[in-house]
Amino acid sequence: PELLARVQRLLPLEIREEEVERVRERLHESMALNRLRGTDPAFLAVKQRILRAAKTDVTVLVTGETGTGKELTAQAIHYLSSRASKPFVPVDCGAIPSELFENELFGHRRGAFTDARSHQHGLIAEAEGGTLFLDEVDALPPTVQVKLLRFLEDRSYRPLGSPRALKADVRLVAATNTDLSAKVQESRFRGDLFYRLNVVNLRLPSL
Repeated sequence: PELLARVQRLLPLEIREEEVERVRERLHESMALNRLRGTDPAFLAVKQRILRAAKTDVTVLVTGETGTGKELTAQAIHYLSSRASKPFVPVDCGAIPSELFENELFGHRRGAFTDARSHQHGLIAEAEGGTLFLDEVDALPPTVQVKLLRFLEDRSYRPLGSPRALKADVRLVAATNTDLSAKVQESRFRGDLFYRLNVVNLRLPSL
């Protein structure tokens, strides 16, 4: 706030707001991309694609080997987007037991199962207005793949034990270090979900 106030005092009144907004955008770009380090032409090309993807609200699939910066890429997309002031919620799909995943993602209502003594918001509700990042999306159990596909179709979901569906304003970014198209061919990942996730593909070059 102090920096913005100083900038405003230096600028003529008629261009203050417009110029401050441009400065803000440049600062956001610099801070969001600064953690993605590298000078290889292929990597610099990906950074330009990140900037373009962030200006839209489409679903993004980030692919690349372990350690190439998939979560940093997802964070950059979020903080360069119009959702920057809202939550960024990362989910390690490979770390959640399959039998608990639906509850973690969608939440539940009291009485949905034996130990459900109160309502619990899921990760989708926590990411409301912001970005949900599904890392290792290839680890999603088949039953959750079906429900995630339905969510992507109309952004609605049903918490466990709820009599009605809820709407969510959430952008989805997914990541994997495997070849999802090959898994589709092997019937190990749903083809329709793959195409919903792969609207924009950002392939990160090897280190």
